[in-house]
Amino acid sequence: MAELTTLARPYAKAAFEYAQAHQQLAAWSAMLGLAAEVSQDDAMQSVLKAPRLTSAEKANSFIEVVGDKLDAQARNFVHVLSENGRLVLLPEIAEQFELYKAEQEKSVDVEVTSAFALSDEQQDKLAKVLSARLSREVRLHAVEDSSLIGGVVIRAGDLVIDGSVRGKIAKLAEALKS
Repeated sequence: MAELTTLARPYAKAAFEYAQAHQQLAAWSAMLGLAAEVSQDDAMQSVLKAPRLTSAEKANSFIEVVGDKLDAQARNFVHVLSENGRLVLLPEIAEQFELYKAEQEKSVDVEVTSAFALSDEQQDKLAKVLSARLSREVRLHAVEDSSLIGGVVIRAGDLVIDGSVRGKIAKLAEALKS
């Protein structure tokens, strides 16, 4: 996984810098998202991994499937990726691009896993507290997991706050073993 991130980073950074310079962050985000989805299709995977096809044929096949949803610069980007044998990295490139975009926009996606459904009021309150703590606009995504017993687990990028009962029981068990 770390290797894919390392390989994808320069491509994502180049795409981000181009999109930012031309005020096209949203458009490139959409194009890369679509390209990432297409690249994960089973039929497209077999095309991308076909040893008998040249890089130009792979890129043209990919662009033909995506159609006119990519602008000229994005099609050139696909050709560059293909020439370097990196079309399979599109999902990771799109993910890295979104991280750069979120950093630029001072926003963060936060996943809140709770034992029970959070009310809209609870989600709003939690989003405000997290926004103040992280100094960013927070986009909250709530998920239910009954195995938590109670409490919440909050994930924002590398930050994980485990306030779940299951997490506290695990810490207590670890302390008792020591």
